[in-house]
Amino acid sequence: MPLSGSRALAPVVVVLAAGRGSRFEGAVHKLRQSLGDESVLAATLAQVLQSGLPAVVVTTAELVPIVQPLIAARDIVLLPPIGSATREPLGMGYSIAAGVGARPNASGWLVLPGDMPLVQATTLQAVARSLGQHPVVYAQHRGRRGHPVGFAAELYTELVRLTGDEGARRLLARYPSQGLEVDDPGVLVDVDTQADLESAQRQRQTRAAMDSGAPA
Repeated sequence: MPLSGSRALAPVVVVLAAGRGSRFEGAVHKLRQSLGDESVLAATLAQVLQSGLPAVVVTTAELVPIVQPLIAARDIVLLPPIGSATREPLGMGYSIAAGVGARPNASGWLVLPGDMPLVQATTLQAVARSLGQHPVVYAQHRGRRGHPVGFAAELYTELVRLTGDEGARRLLARYPSQGLEVDDPGVLVDVDTQADLESAQRQRQTRAAMDSGAPA
């Protein structure tokens, strides 16, 4: 069930979809790769939308055609092309800062990489609820840390100053963080390589079969 109360006051999911995806083999960006009947990024966004939480997608022009049919224009943060002289410094930290800065009045932010299409909507809701008790909350499965990672509003100033490729790791080290155990192996699944994509496809098919009651 979506969070109760005003949608405007709910934590915002910041979807990171502006990276190079350089580890993925082939000329097509990993977020454009097919995962069943939709792309990796579209599958990730579908779960975000199903959660009922407000969202901001930080992306580049290359991926806008995937994002636009699903996300309102006001919720798309478009970054300059990778390598542009106007986009310095590069890295995940920059994308997080851009997404958080676009929604400064939110009660918190859930950072979700766009290459994690198996994270369930219920997991996003659970992490959002936990931000009321902890400044930093991350989803974990069987004791292993995953995504999303949630940050409370009190960390806004530090989040909008992030730069570089380490993302928010230093905030995780500096502030007390709480692992939230969820029955969702998707929190550990990101698509960095062709093997990751094939594994995600199999896991998605197995989940769909279980949901329908058919044999996997």
